[in-house]
Amino acid sequence: MDVSAFDYALPGELIAQFPPPERDAAGLLVLARETGAITHASIRELPRFLRSGDLLVLNDTRVFPARLLGRRVPSGGAVECLLLARLDDERWEALMHPGQKLRPGGRVVFERGGLALHGEVLERKFYGRRVIRLWADASQDIDEAIDAIGHVPLPPYIQRPDQVSDRERYQTVFAKARGSVAAPTAGLHLTTALLGRLAADGVERAEITLRVGYGTFKPVRVERVEDHHVDPERFLISEDAARAMNTARAAGRRVVAVGTTTTRALESAGLADGRVAPGAGETDLFIHPGFEFRIVGGLLTNFHLPRSSLLMLVCAFAGREKVLAAYREAVERGYRFYSYGDAMLIL
Repeated sequence: MDVSAFDYALPGELIAQFPPPERDAAGLLVLARETGAITHASIRELPRFLRSGDLLVLNDTRVFPARLLGRRVPSGGAVECLLLARLDDERWEALMHPGQKLRPGGRVVFERGGLALHGEVLERKFYGRRVIRLWADASQDIDEAIDAIGHVPLPPYIQRPDQVSDRERYQTVFAKARGSVAAPTAGLHLTTALLGRLAADGVERAEITLRVGYGTFKPVRVERVEDHHVDPERFLISEDAARAMNTARAAGRRVVAVGTTTTRALESAGLADGRVAPGAGETDLFIHPGFEFRIVGGLLTNFHLPRSSLLMLVCAFAGREKVLAAYREAVERGYRFYSYGDAMLIL
């Protein structure tokens, strides 16, 4: 299938640059998976569309301030580093800019608030990727130094510097497991009060962890969908979470995934008999039209970029024509798009 089949027109002013005033103030477009019927609502009305016995599955990953701004040593030239994955106590895989000037052996320093992180490039990879060694001054803990010095890694389509408020707003209220460089953005809309209302209505809840990597922003650079590859990401599904999903499915109840990250983790752990296997793993599962869903029966998600692997996943779940028709209507009605934008519920 041609990647151009997943294109759509989006006015730039609809790309949300800031979150809504309140988490649950976002709009909600509800799409009927079978018929393509569309209902317009708000996130606060989510309990209206879910039913007692549904199992809502959340990704409890926590974003860390993975974007480091500093300078090269000794030249003083500006350098930017996005920490992608920790390899061991000191080594990280990172995306660095300017790439052509950061060769193995190159030194950098990142400073903020009287603290400093030092780095040395160890390996040069493709598309600006590097393996870098990081160490802090004196006895400073590396994670504490990163938290103090780093910036919130807002997506590239949010064209403004991060603010102090992003440390809270670009994080779900149920975030626990540190390690992601991007938020599972469908979960940003959920509040403790809204989750409480859903629980009172009999909607059950389970949490899994998928550490969201830079691959969530990785552009599709090929012309044929089937030629694209998704970067691997680590996930963990506990015994309790797997049991909750298997019990729900055995009873014919819906498993509603909050976000594409949750969806990929569940379908990666899905067995041929429709059960979910507990445990830790790594997934490079690329879900696109033609994929057969084994676990997920409902999806809460944000609106995604044209030609992106995330849009392809949504189209696989609800049908390309239905999804793109819903996107066109969302544009006409002025919905806000992407990470800080509005939401879509597919049932």
